[in-house]
Order: sequence, then structure tokens, then C-alpha cells
Amino acid sequence: QVQLVESGGGLVQAGGSLRLSCAASGRTFSSYYMGWFRQAPGKEREFVAAIKWNGGITYYADSVKGRFAISRDNAKNSVYLQMNSLKPEDTAVYYCAASQRLDRIRTTPGYWGQGTQVTVSP
Repeated sequence: QVQLVESGGGLVQAGGSLRLSCAASGRTFSSYYMGWFRQAPGKEREFVAAIKWNGGITYYADSVKGRFAISRDNAKNSVYLQMNSLKPEDTAVYYCAASQRLDRIRTTPGYWGQGTQVTVSP
């Protein structure tokens, strides 16, 4: 079992940066794939980024490639999402996610945080 708590959301102007953090509980955090999803008003939740348990492989949605970077610190049971060059269309609630399966981390991970709001003003 993994419990996830996000932080770091807020209001930023277009072109700015934010760093989201996700603190995980559970002794086996290092064995999980970790990811970030987002959900904008009136839209379905969508995959943003994911990282392998050892940090060696990362995955990104095309819409954020080159602007966002996912990382993790297994010693701190934490995963991060550095968001640069933010655009108004990045406005959404961002959710941390976890899965023990690679085929699930980008679709139906199984474990979710409560979400943190990111708002990008024009």
C-alpha cells in the first residue's frame, strides 16, 4: 500500500515555473513506478509524466516534453515534477500516482494523491 500527498501547486504567470512534490508513505516506495496526471475543468484526467522505480527511465506526454521534468528521491520517498515555461493550458489539478506495473503507470495506476491545483495566468 502507498499513500500519496502532493504539494507545491499555486498561481503562476505564463512562462513561469513551479515544482510539485509528492510525499509517499510505505516501506516499498522504491519498488513502485511513480507518475503525474492532471485534470483540467471539463476534461478527462490525462497522463503527464512517469518514472521507473530506479529513476533510470522517464516517460512524458507530448504536450509537456521539453518543459517538464520528473524525478524521484527514494531515500526521501518523494517524487517531483519540475514545470518550466508554463502555459495557460497547463492549468489543472495535478495528481501524483503510483503503480507496481509499468503497463499501468500511464493509464490506471491504482494509487492516487488528493491533487494540487496549478493555475497559469496569461
